[in-house]
Amino acid sequence: MKNKFVYSATDLTTFDKIMADYGWIIYEDALDANFIEEITSSLVKAYEVRREIQIANGIGANMNGTLHHLVERDTFTLKFLDQKYCANQIKHFLKGNYILNSLGAVINLKDDRPYVQNIHRDVRSFTGDFKVMIQMMIILDDFTLENGATYFLSGSHKKDDRPDDDYFYNNADRAVAKKGSIILFDSNLWHAAGKNNTNEKRRTLTMAFTRPFFKQQLDYPRFLGYAFGETLNEDLRQVLGYNSRTPENLDEYYQPVEKRMYQPGQG
Repeated sequence: MKNKFVYSATDLTTFDKIMADYGWIIYEDALDANFIEEITSSLVKAYEVRREIQIANGIGANMNGTLHHLVERDTFTLKFLDQKYCANQIKHFLKGNYILNSLGAVINLKDDRPYVQNIHRDVRSFTGDFKVMIQMMIILDDFTLENGATYFLSGSHKKDDRPDDDYFYNNADRAVAKKGSIILFDSNLWHAAGKNNTNEKRRTLTMAFTRPFFKQQLDYPRFLGYAFGETLNEDLRQVLGYNSRTPENLDEYYQPVEKRMYQPGQG
């Protein structure tokens, strides 16, 4: 029987219905095997760098397997963003231009207990029908019941209150999905990573896209550099937030329209 959450087309009518009813949708066969290998290979060094900082700053206990802010000049991330995966759905959901709020990864290992296994939603304030954020997961290993496929409490994006644990785990659906799939979900949706009971890694990219006026988790334009931004195409400049920056001094503020940090069309 067909999984009611799995689709291969980009039909926005179907997208609207599934997202309204359930709050999440799976698109299969989005990434090819070679690109997945490029991504997973880059996560090895990226995790070492971030893990060292987590431990040094005393927050390593519940951060196992989590990698934050992978946007860097020389890794897969700019190539990934340039592919504009599900761009039509994201723009439709957020009703206009959008920017990247965060891009990270999770490496789910046996016996780990990272914070992403807690029941949570990814936007702190319930926004109801006013959509400001949408989440994307890139499935880098098959998601199965045994290796910790994410729990999604379908329909919970319509309610503010956190469900209790018993209700959540008795009623949540599981995001069983093939390697190379993309999952989009409403940021109001209550969810939790599952426990990996196998000896293999279960890896995924995790990211959020928002309306441009929503503050990014990391200031990607300043991190990458304003001069570097001038070398990017217009689509990458938009999604990385170069068109919705905040001036830090009067000289940056007092500029002609075409040079202003907050450009037209950003909401």
